[in-house]
Amino acid sequence: MEPEKDKTKGDEVQEEIQRIRMTLRAKEVKSLEEACSQIVSRAKVNGFKTKGPVRIPTKILRITTRKSPCGEGTNTWDRYEMRIHKRVIDIMCPSSVVKEITNFRIDPGVDVNLIVWKQ
Repeated sequence: MEPEKDKTKGDEVQEEIQRIRMTLRAKEVKSLEEACSQIVSRAKVNGFKTKGPVRIPTKILRITTRKSPCGEGTNTWDRYEMRIHKRVIDIMCPSSVVKEITNFRIDPGVDVNLIVWKQ
């Protein structure tokens, strides 16, 4: 009868380990770096393998407009730009654990996207 007991103990359901890619975007670097460090530290505390944060080149959106509304006078221009910073983090873990890792207050200016790949 003991071999039957061993079989029931060994039937634990293991979730598939998947590669989860988190893409974080923000206008401010400080809030973005804080969110990245929190995610990586929480993943490592739980014992999951992480890669990143990988810094993607900054996208700079520029707009140049005339200062004068009527078009007369000297040709003076205003230049405005918005910088969008991006980080990518890969985590090897089950998809059910992602909520535990990201269960903290992320600044509203940080946009997080998740992509899940099966291994």
